[in-house]
Amino acid sequence: MNELTINIILFLSAFISGLVVILFKLQFSKNLKLLISFSGAFILAICVLHLMPEIFNDYDAKIGAFILLGFLIQLLLEFFSGGIEHGHFHSHKKDLAVFPYAIFISLCLHSFIEGMALVSGDHHHHLDYSDSLLIGIIIHKVPIAIVLSTMILSKNISKTTFIITLIIFASSAPLGLYLAGSHIAPFSENSRIILALAVGIFLHISTTILFESSEGHKFDLKKFIIIIIGFGLAIFTL
Repeated sequence: MNELTINIILFLSAFISGLVVILFKLQFSKNLKLLISFSGAFILAICVLHLMPEIFNDYDAKIGAFILLGFLIQLLLEFFSGGIEHGHFHSHKKDLAVFPYAIFISLCLHSFIEGMALVSGDHHHHLDYSDSLLIGIIIHKVPIAIVLSTMILSKNISKTTFIITLIIFASSAPLGLYLAGSHIAPFSENSRIILALAVGIFLHISTTILFESSEGHKFDLKKFIIIIIGFGLAIFTL
């Protein structure tokens, strides 16, 4: 799969998901939470089965430090995003007319790094795992785009602003992919570091999705089955 095709897929997955919200008045639902659980399981498995073995193939102790840094970066991003990355959505009446700049920028940065993670290696080509990682990113991006769009619409923002916002968000991952695959320093010279940062971010998001408490601290059989399916699909893509 060439870079142009991947860029188109990344853009459309986010743009169409957000557009569906305004076209069909889609609401955040329990089924969307299950999709987020599936994405968390799939991404965690991709990290363990594909990404971490790749970046530790030629051992370098510094890579582990960058994974931890990515973990911390995601903690910081969630301070501004409010946890939308793992399905949290809160709307306050007193802020109805205020555009959520902090949330939007943090989600764009998150998406930008995801796009950069699709390129690695000293020769700047897409490795074998990129297809499975692309699937994981898309599965994760769809519910996030829906939640972001739902939040923006709850602020009584104009449709023009909504579309512009959606285009910018949908373009952030393709931009990250483009820069990481280019010959522009420092992006092209630090692909393993970029991937390590992305792994740290993925680990934080996926574990938060999977291990945060359920309502009433009860065992959720549906969520458990969805997680097993997510792990299974990731193993199948090896």
